[in-house]
Amino acid sequence: MFSSLRVRNYRLYASGQVVSLIGVWMQRVAQDWLVLELSNGSPVALGVAAALQFLPTLVLSLWAGVLADRLDKRKLLVGLETGLGLCGLTLGLLDVTGVAQLWQVYVLCLLLGMVSAVETPVRQSFVVEMVGRDQLTNAVALNSMTFNLARMVGPAIAGVLITVVGTGWVFLINAATFVGVIGGLLLMNPAQLHRSPPVPRRKGQLREGLRYVRRRADLVTVMVLVFFVSTFGLNFYVTLAVVARNVFGGEADAYGFLSTMLAVGTLTGATLAARRSSKGKPRVSLMLGGALAFGVLEAVAGLMPSLWAVGVALVPVGAAMMTFTTTANATVQLAVSPAMRGRVMGLYMLVFLGGNPVGGPLMGWLAENFTGRSPLVVGGLVAVLTALIAGFVLARRGGLRLPTWPWTRLRVIPRR
Repeated sequence: MFSSLRVRNYRLYASGQVVSLIGVWMQRVAQDWLVLELSNGSPVALGVAAALQFLPTLVLSLWAGVLADRLDKRKLLVGLETGLGLCGLTLGLLDVTGVAQLWQVYVLCLLLGMVSAVETPVRQSFVVEMVGRDQLTNAVALNSMTFNLARMVGPAIAGVLITVVGTGWVFLINAATFVGVIGGLLLMNPAQLHRSPPVPRRKGQLREGLRYVRRRADLVTVMVLVFFVSTFGLNFYVTLAVVARNVFGGEADAYGFLSTMLAVGTLTGATLAARRSSKGKPRVSLMLGGALAFGVLEAVAGLMPSLWAVGVALVPVGAAMMTFTTTANATVQLAVSPAMRGRVMGLYMLVFLGGNPVGGPLMGWLAENFTGRSPLVVGGLVAVLTALIAGFVLARRGGLRLPTWPWTRLRVIPRR
């Protein structure tokens, strides 16, 4: 289950990520709460902040994939992680000194999104260089465990700190945590990385990557499914804050509670994914089943009658979410050639995050004009519908045989 940690470079990376990601999740909670305070509790303002943070993904993630194929990923990540830390430091100083305004938060959300749009595809494609192809599925699952361990601890810490010392100090603490991940990258042994030859600079490399994906029906299906589930279903940065404050009248600790309960589920799902990684490549049936289960469970969570009931319902939601996302990520990375991995992962992160500029404001609009529960219900129903359509498309075009019941027995039958 922890086989990737035998690799020294990956151990350095993972240990730095634990520290840094706790700070990142603390900042996310503090940022959402600061936006709500500066906007008098407006869900639309929260959606706008989320949209600005994810909008650069639409423009930069594909080019980031090209850079990942051309340049030294480790050195590139050192510079990008430094930029992320500086964004947190600036926001913290503005907030602590009492001069923070909503437009300043918006600007920093945009800057943070610009750096993240480049950093994410580079980081995703760097994993295989640390551990090699044989350990990739395990490393992706362990990355999810690290991410969700931080997701469980970070919001809980942030909820307490916001109540005690305010949001500003949370941002400053996050800035300090980037020392961990930068230090881990600098201490790596470059000679032990599984690097593929860098792709020479030439015209048309971005279009070449898009053509490569377009010719692969399996990749296109995964990308479309990921886009719809992520855009409409994975809007918890908007929905949980709205549910905590506007539906149940809670404070920052209530938001932290919901985020932590979701993280308990995602950590559980990532742990199960790490255990499954020893059994071979991820299955298409598991990806589709994860998306379908996530949609059903999210819609159910949106109908729960109390804050505690929503929190309990979010645990299986998180487990299903991680089953889907880790399987989809590993499926894409193992299906592509090393020379194309950076560009394909750039496109993957575009569809995974690029819909948030649409989904964030839309979920905020639904919450403001209907009910704070509606984003969870609508997002879950969209995920269910998309998973069903993807399953039937694969059955018709990709040779996926669909038995009457159960869904978990889907098998890929090669064409003759």
